[in-house]
Amino acid sequence: MDTLFTRNSDLLKDTSTQFIRSLMDDIPWSESRLIAIRGARGVGKTTLLLQYQKIHYQDNRNHKSLYVRLDNSYFSTHSLIDTAEQFYRQGGELLLIDEVHTYPDWSMDIKEIYDTFKPLRVIFTGSSLLHILNAQADLSRRCLSYDMQGLSFREYVQIYHNITLPRVTLTDILQNSHDIVNEVLDKCHPLEFFPHYLKQGYYPFGTEGFTVYNQRVENTVDLLLNIELPQLRKVDVGNIRKMKALLAIISTEVPMLVDITKLSTLTGIARTTMLAYLQYLHEAKLIRLLYSDDMSVKKMQKPDKILMENTNLLQALSLKEPNIGTMRETFFCNQLSYAHQVEYSKTGDYLIDHELSFEIGGKSKDGKQIAKEPAAYIAADNIEYPVGSKLPLWLFGLMY
Repeated sequence: MDTLFTRNSDLLKDTSTQFIRSLMDDIPWSESRLIAIRGARGVGKTTLLLQYQKIHYQDNRNHKSLYVRLDNSYFSTHSLIDTAEQFYRQGGELLLIDEVHTYPDWSMDIKEIYDTFKPLRVIFTGSSLLHILNAQADLSRRCLSYDMQGLSFREYVQIYHNITLPRVTLTDILQNSHDIVNEVLDKCHPLEFFPHYLKQGYYPFGTEGFTVYNQRVENTVDLLLNIELPQLRKVDVGNIRKMKALLAIISTEVPMLVDITKLSTLTGIARTTMLAYLQYLHEAKLIRLLYSDDMSVKKMQKPDKILMENTNLLQALSLKEPNIGTMRETFFCNQLSYAHQVEYSKTGDYLIDHELSFEIGGKSKDGKQIAKEPAAYIAADNIEYPVGSKLPLWLFGLMY
């Protein structure tokens, strides 16, 4: 136990609270004794945990809180339950558990900790592939669960350029776009930063320098494919190379209307297996599957369209320079998916929350395809000010 406290203290010394993700304010930390934070590798879950601990327990010299990583060698010879009990008996109040998906039967142990050691609070993080509801021990009635994304454009500008931009909702954008734009332009010209964000701004890897940024993204993808998918989705390790080929095809060709037979032929993955693998890659936050009706049975069938999950994955994995139109569409879907339902539209590009039609493009986009839709908008790149229903694309990066 002393070893864990020492390691925790060292981590807190190196944890900065100068920049804190917006998710910190979104989670009602005091409303539940059990909170889960899921997210793809590299989006900042560990940093968020340590920042929360540092803010509320400062240097933690009284050992009222404890941060542990379950992929640490300590847990090869110690159980999570025994560790939690010892911490609780010593007066512990908050147990922060990182990388929970690496621990066998994690849900059973957390359920027992929650039920036995009251009023101990537990906050845990895990892969975006983690099933809270369908885990071996159903934690859904006990646990508040939140998903963590990479940096929004707003957060990117704050962390790398020290400029604080307003956080807005989709309703704010649709109703008060001129006021929001004027507030932003008083502080900066967003188009100065937006192209770089699309290429190297989604993951917080840039704090260590941008020269190896794309390599860090590729390493993250490799860890997901080689470790998390075989472990959490039982993907045959013999098919990992084929899944890498599938990602290369998707990142080079997206946005694509889906031809499962063609993808199966190009990768050597059987058609029935292909549908499952696409769903796994979607759950792993590597690609985004879009359906023309997200509430229908079609979700169990082939998607209507595939995008990469974010523009940085597209930039790092594509076998050629990504098409700017693809980058724009990927950005729009990624930023809105945090709080809204995004569907493929047969008339425009996308349907938001089953009612708002959007076309995505450059400043010359005219919106003829959605002219007859009752609530139609254009999200246009390379413009600072809105013009009628044509809104600056970068505005949608202020939503978290």
